[in-house]
Order: sequence, then structure tokens, then C-alpha cells
Amino acid sequence: MRSTGYRGRFAPTPSGPLHLGNLRTALLSWLQARWHQGQWLLRIDDLDTPRVQPGATESALNDLQWLGLHWDGPAIVQSQRQGLYGSFLSALRRQGLVYACRCSRRQLTGFTRYPGTCRGRDLSWGLKDGRLPAWRLTVPEPYASSCGDPVLRRADGFVAYHLATVVDELSLGITEVVRGKDLAPACLPQQALAAVLGQTAPAYRHVPLLLADDGMKLSKRERARGLTPLKQQGWGPDRVVGHLAASLDLVPAETALSALELLDHVRRQPELWQNRIQLLHS
Repeated sequence: MRSTGYRGRFAPTPSGPLHLGNLRTALLSWLQARWHQGQWLLRIDDLDTPRVQPGATESALNDLQWLGLHWDGPAIVQSQRQGLYGSFLSALRRQGLVYACRCSRRQLTGFTRYPGTCRGRDLSWGLKDGRLPAWRLTVPEPYASSCGDPVLRRADGFVAYHLATVVDELSLGITEVVRGKDLAPACLPQQALAAVLGQTAPAYRHVPLLLADDGMKLSKRERARGLTPLKQQGWGPDRVVGHLAASLDLVPAETALSALELLDHVRRQPELWQNRIQLLHS
């Protein structure tokens, strides 16, 4: 699929309404895919079920469509792909590439990467004190010294973010990922896992975080405002798209234009777009 052309994606977590930072990332990801005349896929990252909020998926789909950010094909839902992730986990375990880890969060406090405490230890895979172990990937160099051994299956039984994301990027033929800068630390462990699987990870670009008025990053957890308050104030999709584009210096402040008009705008000014997108290289 990669050989057929550009394939990008947007992958929201349905833990609440999309805030403006999420929507700005979606807009950039969509623009980059359309700039390359490629495909733009939508993936719903709903594996962490305790965080999933009722109605959040439908809200995200409606917000993207309202802004004119239409995706190609049906939305991919991670909770419907559990069997695929399980197959990869089982294969990695059979090959001796994952190991059981019983480190608690408290034990790992202060470490920026996993120190390898359980690597090389023959620990039980079963219940111990009512708890299963996490499964960690044995990461080869040159990645191990930089990212440590990431968790592929959490101790609570949930498939971990890195495994599901990498399996999806590879199986869906994603060529480039445009995502928030807060996910930049995920690059190395995801590149490491792709290498273990004998594949090359997609290219990554990271969008600067859109900050609230107090300088803090927007967060669904903190109920950052999404589109609803703006709609209540009379904002239409053109004004929102213009506001998001202006925050990246793609158009002057107070510009109102549709997503398709913004795409036409950057196509007519290729140096502007290329300069902006190059700043997101990672």
C-alpha cells in the first residue's frame, strides 16, 4: 500500500470532545495528505476502555465532517482489531522477543526510560498476588540505550499503545504520521518495534501544542473547550478553519475559509506550505 502513494492518518482517542489542538493536528494531517494527493485515514484509538467516554467517537466524527475534513474509506476502530494485535503478541512471545515484567509504577518513578530490571529474569507469566505481568519488548541497539524496553501488553491485560499503533501503521500502509508534539517521545520505541518486525516505521511530523490562555496545554482531561462553545457563539466551520490556520501562520488573522479553500491556498503558495511543514520534521 505504501507503494501506491502517500497515506496519512488521524487517530483520536474517544476520551472526550476533540479540543482545538486536536482539530489543528487533524487539519494539518489532512492538508499534508491532500497536498500529496494521497489517502487520509481515520483511526479510533479506543483500546483503553476505562478512558473511553460514551458518545465521544460520534462527536469526533461529526466535528471532522463539520470542518470539511473527510477521510477515505470507513473509520478504523482499534477495539475491533484485538485479534490482530494478539497474533503479533503471541508471535513475538514465541520468538522470545518479549519478557514478563513485574515492576510497579512506584519502582519506575524517576526513570525516563525502563532500566531493564526484569530483562533476563525468568519470571512467571501467570498470576502472582492477583496480578499478571506486563509484557516488554526486548529492544535491540541502536534503540535500547535511548528508549528502553517498551510495554506491549499492560499488566491489566490491555494491549499497549505502542504495539497497536505500530501494527496499524504497518498493516494500513501509513507512509507519514502528523501528530501532536506531546507524542514525539513515542518515535523511538515505535521505530524499534517496527525494526524488530523487519519493517520501517513511517516518517513522523509533530505539531506544536496549542496552548490555553494560561499557557498550559489543552487537555480533554481538563475539559478543554472544543467546538460546542464556538458554535454557541456563532462560529461557522470557515471561521474555525481560518482560526486554526492563522495559528500556524498559513493565513492572516481573522481569515475565514473552508478546508478546501485552505488547501487551494497552500497549493498556490507551495513554498509557504513546504516551509511550514518542514518545521514539523522529526
